[in-house]
Amino acid sequence: MRVYLDHNATTPLRAEARDAMLRAMDVVGNPSSVHAEGRAAKSLVEAARAQVAAALGAEGADVIFTSGATEAAALALAGRGLHGAEIEHEAVAAWVATDLAVNRAGMVTVTDPGQSTLQLANSETGVIQTLPEGLAVSDMTQAFGKLPLAFNWAGCTMALVSAHKLGGPKGIGALVIRRGTDLAAQLRGGGQEMGRRAGTENIIGIAGFGAAAAAAARDLADGAWDRVAELRNILEKAIEAGAPDTIFPGREAQRLPNTSCFATPGWKGETQVMQMDLAGFAISAGSACSSGKVRASRVLRAMGYDDDVASGAIRVSLSPSTRKDDVLRFAETWLAKRSKFAARAA
Repeated sequence: MRVYLDHNATTPLRAEARDAMLRAMDVVGNPSSVHAEGRAAKSLVEAARAQVAAALGAEGADVIFTSGATEAAALALAGRGLHGAEIEHEAVAAWVATDLAVNRAGMVTVTDPGQSTLQLANSETGVIQTLPEGLAVSDMTQAFGKLPLAFNWAGCTMALVSAHKLGGPKGIGALVIRRGTDLAAQLRGGGQEMGRRAGTENIIGIAGFGAAAAAAARDLADGAWDRVAELRNILEKAIEAGAPDTIFPGREAQRLPNTSCFATPGWKGETQVMQMDLAGFAISAGSACSSGKVRASRVLRAMGYDDDVASGAIRVSLSPSTRKDDVLRFAETWLAKRSKFAARAA
C-alpha cells in the first residue's frame, strides 16, 4: 500500500472540487455571452471568485483567474524590475533580481518592500516569512489553505495562489491584487478578467478552485492542520532518535505545519527519493517544478549550506489525510535505508 507524502508538490483532488467540476461540465455558455446560457456560466465564475476571495481573506480585492501561479507570477512581475531572494520559487525568481539576503534559518531581509517580492512560505523547507508592510508581491501558493492568513491584512499589493496545492485541479490559479492597482495585461484579446487576462475562462477549473478553497478554509477552521503539525513533529522525533546527526534546515524558524526538510550529507536526495519510491513512499528532493530534474537545492545553498548537504536533502510534506502509522512506517523504512548507506560509506 503506497503512502503519498508529497503534498507540497500537488494534492489529491478534493471530492468537493470534483463535484463542482462535474456540474460545471454541463454549463454550456461562454461567460462573455449575454444570453441566459452565458449568464449562467458567468454566474459560476463569479461564485468561484467569491469563494477564493473569502478563503484568502481578500474581499474587496480583485481575483484574476490564470492558468496557475506561474502565469500569475509573470502577470505580476514582468517588466517591474523587483528584487527577491534566491529561495523564491523558480516561477518568481525568473522575473526578479535575486539579491536579497537569506540567513541560515531561511529568513529573508527586505530593505525596500515596494520594490520587492517575498514568498510567505517556502515549498522546500516550509519556513514562513514575516511580510513587511507595502510589499509589492507575495507568493502565497504554499501557505494558502494551510495557515490562517488574510490578504487584506498581509500588507502586500499582489499575491499568487494555485488551486492544486489545496485540493483543487491543476492548471488553474489566480493573481490577487488590491483594487485600483495598475497592472498591464500580458495576454490581450477579448478583455476577460477585468481586462487583465484575455481568453475564455476555464470555468471547469475555476469551479473546482472555488470549491477547493472553500473546503480548505473549513479544514483550517476545524484545526486539521494543527493535527498535521503534531504528525510532522512525531516524524522528526523518530528520525532524530534513529539518526541524531540528521540536519533539519529551517527547523529553528516558524514553518508550515506539514513540511519537513532533512538532509544526510553524502546521501544523494535523488537516491533517497528513488529508494523510498520503491518502498512505497512518494516524497521529493525539493520543488517539483523543474521538469523532473533533481539537483542540489538552491534554497539550501542560499541558506548557507554546502553542496554536500544541499544535494542530500529530501522533503516530506503531509496533509490532513496522513495517518500516524504512515509517518512512523516512513521513518522506520527511511532509517533502515540510511543505516545501509552509513555502512557502505564507513
